[in-house]
Amino acid sequence: MTKNSLSQSTDLRSTLLAERDTAAAGAATVARDLDQVKAASTLVATDDEHDPEGATIAFDRAQLTAVLDQARRRVAELDDALGRVNDGTYGTCTQCDEPIAAERLVARPAAATCIACASSPVN
Repeated sequence: MTKNSLSQSTDLRSTLLAERDTAAAGAATVARDLDQVKAASTLVATDDEHDPEGATIAFDRAQLTAVLDQARRRVAELDDALGRVNDGTYGTCTQCDEPIAAERLVARPAAATCIACASSPVN
């Protein structure tokens, strides 16, 4: 590995790690918020089905659950990207083995597929 490619790999790893840290912190915040909503709902005798405020509680819980799932998927995507950096396959499409355009990697550093494969209806 050349000095320049080593530097690029280190920069890339640092960028992915920073994004991962941000995503993990966001997931932790949402998890705490979800725990608070769940705890608050157990402290009151509300019936989500019949209480006018119940729908709001159920909606908040469902929304936070969806956001938490999305945040955890983002952390997993970044972990996968770091794995590809470590094994030397970063920047290569995981479906067709063609290079992923640099512009796509700048926009989506955790991208595992090229634009053609990502746009394919089979995905």
